[in-house]
Amino acid sequence: MGGLRGVFGAGLALILMNFINSVWSFYFAWGVLLGISNNIVSGVPVDTTITNWFVKKRGLALSYKYVLIGFGGVFGLPLITWLITTQGWRMTCLFGGITVLIVGLPLAWFCLRQHRPEYYGLLPDGAAVKDAVGATQMIDSGVKYATEVHEVEYTLRQAVKTPAFLILVATAAFQGVAFPAISVHSLPFLTDIGLSPLTAAGIMAIMAAVSIPARVIFGYCADRLKKGNIRYLLVGSYVLQALGFAAYLLHPTQPMIYVWFILYGIGMGAGIIPLFAIRARYFGRKAFGSIQGLSMMLIVPFSVLAPIFTAGYTTPRAVICPPLS
Repeated sequence: MGGLRGVFGAGLALILMNFINSVWSFYFAWGVLLGISNNIVSGVPVDTTITNWFVKKRGLALSYKYVLIGFGGVFGLPLITWLITTQGWRMTCLFGGITVLIVGLPLAWFCLRQHRPEYYGLLPDGAAVKDAVGATQMIDSGVKYATEVHEVEYTLRQAVKTPAFLILVATAAFQGVAFPAISVHSLPFLTDIGLSPLTAAGIMAIMAAVSIPARVIFGYCADRLKKGNIRYLLVGSYVLQALGFAAYLLHPTQPMIYVWFILYGIGMGAGIIPLFAIRARYFGRKAFGSIQGLSMMLIVPFSVLAPIFTAGYTTPRAVICPPLS
């Protein structure tokens, strides 16, 4: 039911955007209703469901989710930009809300399941069940199946007492500063230096496009590495993102904008899956939703403050990169 509520809330919020007439109605529709609904339908609950249903193939399963999100960026950004420039943002939000309701509600109703596969007489990854047993025995079988990849189930209280929990939160928090800042400021930055809105959206789409194969490749690798070695995938992804920033800052020209967004896109896509995979490997499925939710609660303040900080304490764009001819 949570998925249905999330889809309905997101669709309703977008439709309400067509009718807002004050800053407070904007805060409610876009900030509160859409924000809560998106987190219900596409954040921790979906990641928890995927984590519960997949163990040995979890990285690949998570990559499919984020590949679809990536395709949304590739095709959605130019389409949304075109709709806004031709129809206005109000009609664009209205179209988006209707689409969410028409497409999302049937998918949420027919495809989402509330519990682990063991509650339905199944094992994760579609593994074969040797003998028909009761619910308790099936849950024990699922736990035993997960131990084959050295996955141990923690409670939330046990997890927060481990150094691994704090290290993963800190890693995600510091890396997570970059993405919201880029998401908020990239289009204004690119148009400020002389690019058209459609060209700027195209560059953002390129960033999303190059991230797609990285998501699949690193998800595939995460399934095949030992628990302690998944961290090297994270390190590699963060290095790529840093190289993208460094390339542009050292040589701020139009060609280097593409290098920046391509390297950052590959690194960003590569870093998504290992972070979820390593958290699930370390703490198991028993309390993954609570552990993931607490982690996100600690990480989100960094993501919220990052665009504000970068907007208020950076050198004016015209100084960093003069308008392009």
